[in-house]
Formats: sequence, C-alpha cells, structure tokens
Amino acid sequence: MSHAGDGDAGRIKGLLRWRPRTGGDRTWVWWLPLLLTAVDVVADLAARSREPLSFLLVGVPPVAAVTRTPRRTAGITVVCLGLEVWLASRRPGHTAENHHVALYTATALIGVASVALSRQRIRAEASLVRARSVAEAMQLTLLRPFPRRIGPVRAAGFYEAGEGGTLVGGDLYDLCETPFGVRVVLGDVRGKGLEAVQTVAAVLGSFRVSAHELTDLSRLADHLELSIARNSGCPAEDEELFVTALILEFPPGGGSVRVVDRGHPAPLLLTPHGTQRLRTSPALPLGLGELGAGGAEVTTHPLRAGEVVVLYTDGVSEARNAEGEFYPVRARLTDHFADGGRTPDPEALVSFLRADRDEWSAGADDDRAVIALTLS
Repeated sequence: MSHAGDGDAGRIKGLLRWRPRTGGDRTWVWWLPLLLTAVDVVADLAARSREPLSFLLVGVPPVAAVTRTPRRTAGITVVCLGLEVWLASRRPGHTAENHHVALYTATALIGVASVALSRQRIRAEASLVRARSVAEAMQLTLLRPFPRRIGPVRAAGFYEAGEGGTLVGGDLYDLCETPFGVRVVLGDVRGKGLEAVQTVAAVLGSFRVSAHELTDLSRLADHLELSIARNSGCPAEDEELFVTALILEFPPGGGSVRVVDRGHPAPLLLTPHGTQRLRTSPALPLGLGELGAGGAEVTTHPLRAGEVVVLYTDGVSEARNAEGEFYPVRARLTDHFADGGRTPDPEALVSFLRADRDEWSAGADDDRAVIALTLS
C-alpha cells in the first residue's frame, strides 16, 4: 500500500470532474413557483373581480431562480408576463392601463435580475462542488483506503474527521509492506485546522519514504519527528506542536509484532481469552523528542494467528456519554466478544467499535481512527 492504486487514481479524477446539478432537487422549494402561479390564476378565475389578481406573479421569477437554470428562469418570467397580459385582457380596457404596464415592466426587470441570480447561484454551486471534490481527492491522497490484506496481515479500519463538513482532520494512519515487514503508523496531531492537515501530510510523506529505507523502528520514529519541523509549514518555535503516534512492524515470517510508542494510547490485543493492553515503553510525542534523553524503545510481543491488534486515537477512547464518562474501549471489546470463544475478524471488530462508540457518545466529536490487524 505504498502507492495509490489505479482505482484510487480514477476516483480522484472523477471527483475533480464533478459538476453541480442545475435542475435542483424536487423539494417543496422546486415546486413553489408552480404553486404560486397556480394559486394566482385560480384565485383570479374564482374571484371574478374588476381588477386582475396578478400580483403574485411578480414574485415567481426570483423564487424560480433558487432552483432553476437561467434559461428556465427566463422562460418562467415570460410565462408570468403572458399570464399577466391574459388576465388583464379578460377585463375590457385593462391591458394597456398604466398600472398594468408598470406591473409588466416590474415583472420583466425582476425576471432579468432573477436570471442573473440564477447564474450566480450555479457558479457558487460549482465552486463549492469543486472545493469538496478537491478535499475528497486530498483525503484519498493523504489517507488512503484501508486494505483488506497487506502481505501476511489482514486489516480493517475507519477514519472520520471531527469537524463538520471536513474530510481530513488531525488523525493520521498508513500501512505499507516493506523489506522489513508490514509497517503501520497511527497518530494524532495536536490541534485542528490547516496546521493539523499540513502536519499530517508531512508525517505521512516521511513515513511512506522512510519505512522502506530504515531498518530500526526507533530511527524511523526520529525521521518522522524531523519531518514535522522541516515540512509541516508550522513555525519551528511552536513548542506545542506535537503528534502522538504508534509505529508497528509485523516482521517477515510472522509470530510477533514490534511497537514504538511516542506518547499514544498503547495497542490492545484481543484474544479468545479476553482483551489485554500491550506493554509499551512510551516516549515523548513526535515533535517533543529533543526534550527527552534518547530514542524510543522498541517492544516486541508474540502474536498468534487470529489474535487481533487494535489501534485507536483519543477520539474513540475520550468520547463521553451523557454522564460524562469516557468510552471504555477495552471493557466494551471484552464484554462484546468474550462469549464467542474465538476472536472476531478485523472487519467485525471495527464495525462494532464504530457503532458502539457512536451510540455511547453524547456529541462534540473529535477526529477518530481505528485500525484492527491480524496475522493470517
């Protein structure tokens, strides 16, 4: 998974070719111009007053501009003018009266303005769609879809940005197959917004290169830390910029997993006998390493086929329920899977965590990511 596949490239091209639909959705707003026109005509025919009741038709073009194309808005304006003339002609001598001529003129001018508004609306929609498409393309570039299998490892996961309307936040992940085995990174950037996204790009870019070149996981973590200062786009004097991260390695031949912990919640190991937290040797987060006394220690743990390693960010573990209690990841996994007598596949585990955490949370979501990995 070191390079985006042809499917991802095709999807990115498709996203960037998106165009807005100019016909509008068939909601009540779409039908409103027709409703106003029908109400006006029916009211006029039913009232049989001396004066035509065509005043509602003046408001039809701007309402139409909300959902119609400029051409259709212009056509609706012409229809409204025709109806005004027809309603006036049903009363002898009314067609050319001054106040009716003024009504025709007002309708025509409002129609011209409505056409311009419709054109501007479509331009704005196109701009929004392109911006959204670029954001999705960026997500596919930065945060690639989780592979179902990578080398000897089966994987599953999910990622969601916490800020509404955004696709990329401050969590990061990647998986790649290297000469040293399958390597995985999961991290959480302090903060949100553009600086967080820049840091995500810097760390992932460094990981995708260094993971294939550096034998030692501790040195790999040091290179990721160096990328923050060099490429994140944030001031070097920003002492609060850091990334908590886990870096894992599944060496060739299987049977174990190696972990470097840079200030992140330790992985969980789900076995047929329950859930346990893997022992790690936590070091300072990436970006704060110079405050420490040395590199991070690599811990090695035996791993049997079928046992599932679970990584997650604090958007999962720090979700609160209505009583303000944190989401107990380990306890919920144990309670849900303890009676099965066997460990679940990664897809089932991730699906459970996603749904259960959503049900637990009382809102105020943070970025969140979960990865489940098992040897097969």
